Amino acid sequence: MGKGDRKTRRGKTYRGSYGNTRAHSVQPAVAGTKPTVTKPAAVKKAAPKKKSA
Repeated sequence: MGKGDRKTRRGKTYRGSYGNTRAHSVQPAVAGTKPTVTKPAAVKKAAPKKKSA
């Protein structure tokens, strides 16, 4: 069980793969921050009507 073993951490590092044995660390959500609020898209007003002659 060494470099050739895909199930060990050393084998994962050697092959350059990731899995349960060598998982990426997930950054925890920061407590106390406000949720991001998205504003709705701006609505353009209709152009004023031209006066008829």
